[in-house]
Amino acid sequence: MPTLKFFLFLIFISAATYAQDCNCEQTFEWVKKTFEENDAGFQYVIDKKGKQEYNSYNALFLPKIKSANSNKQDCAQVLNEWLWFFRKGHLGVILTNNDENGATANTEKPESKADQWETLNVDLPEFEKYLNGKKELDYEGIWEAKPYKIGIKKEGNSYIGFIVESEVESWKKGQVKLKIVKEEQQINATYYLRDKSSKKINSAELLDDNYLQIGEFIYKRLSPAIPTNKQLDDYFRLLTSEEPLVETFNENTLILRIPTFDMAAKKDIDSVILKNKEKILQTENLIIDIRNNGGGSDDSYEEILPFIYTNPIRTVGAAFYSTKLNNQRMLDFINKPEYGFDEVGKKWAKESYDKLEKQLGQFVNLNETIVGIDTLKTIYDYPKNVGIIINEKNGSTAEQFLLAAKQSKKVKLFGTTTAGVLDISNMHIVDSPCKGFKLAYSISKSMRIPEMTIDEKGIQPDYYIDKSIPQHKWVEFVNGILNQH
Repeated sequence: MPTLKFFLFLIFISAATYAQDCNCEQTFEWVKKTFEENDAGFQYVIDKKGKQEYNSYNALFLPKIKSANSNKQDCAQVLNEWLWFFRKGHLGVILTNNDENGATANTEKPESKADQWETLNVDLPEFEKYLNGKKELDYEGIWEAKPYKIGIKKEGNSYIGFIVESEVESWKKGQVKLKIVKEEQQINATYYLRDKSSKKINSAELLDDNYLQIGEFIYKRLSPAIPTNKQLDDYFRLLTSEEPLVETFNENTLILRIPTFDMAAKKDIDSVILKNKEKILQTENLIIDIRNNGGGSDDSYEEILPFIYTNPIRTVGAAFYSTKLNNQRMLDFINKPEYGFDEVGKKWAKESYDKLEKQLGQFVNLNETIVGIDTLKTIYDYPKNVGIIINEKNGSTAEQFLLAAKQSKKVKLFGTTTAGVLDISNMHIVDSPCKGFKLAYSISKSMRIPEMTIDEKGIQPDYYIDKSIPQHKWVEFVNGILNQH
């Protein structure tokens, strides 16, 4: 490892160059060096895959990096592809708007970029008249998924989705939001995200006549108006809800929907649980639906555990990789108000920083033990049965919640295998020297490794829900299993 003096010298020299030009090759060298020296999972992956495979992988990517020099968005995409060699989560390269001197990273003016975006000019009254006269329903229509209302019109063998209304300032009326090409049994779709970066998707499915699911994006049909299916309406409402909720499924079963474990959601999660506490404690079955919940903070699920608890919960801790750059995160907790640390938290961060600094280049267990054991005083009679619905988009804290929950005798998992992004965690985000990019990487490694790894495997359900059961019927399926006596 380089000394701190050399490390700072390297940054200063690079910054002078990057301030003038966020060159992708130079950015790649910075990303590669920073990741190799600081990421908690780097050496773990190299030990598994081998140095030769890593070198071959780097050689393969160099032409891609060079070809992306003129476009920062392409550069960010290629850099993210490079990172996938190590894992699929808790890392990434983010494109920022400002360079070292405060200028926009893209030399084009924002309005000129907007003017150049592909548009589809459609006479909406005429289009709706056409839609109402169609005998067969397909992707064509007016659809809504907050914050967008879009039209989808067939052009040749493609279906083009264009903005009708948008609550997002960067998206204007008429701009192309998505494209779907349907050829025989194959779907090739391109979906443009909020920042106008593209996402390739190989699925576009009509869920009866009123809902269109493109990858993870679900749109509800507005025109032509078709009678609704209550089961699909309930599914759509659950899966698109941005806030936690509790609903009665039937007299024996409640549904608790948790869309995210973000720290910002903790207050809402605690509130909805407190509001429905008596109802939960008087109902035989509880279905916790966490589909598409990508994680957040462990604190966000702590109020759920008492309802499903039957025996002490064992949690294996993580060790932090100590480097000068990584340890700066502890100082940020102390000095930056946006982290919201109170005096107790700041005291912990200072003690942790001191401990880490004494063991540079090593993995450090900041706790006294490897395993934490949580024992609660009360085991509630109800709910008797708890089914947690999971899918491939559950990762990070959502998986940590499942590791805790599945230790209860009451709990069974239903759905499909989770994402498998938990072992290497605690993300740290740093600016590139030119300020045009940010690198997110991880600074801790679970002490479950290597005996019980989650990354690249995921957590499997107790009851696999196969593709013959549509997603909007998953709750019904789980309820049926929980009610069997």
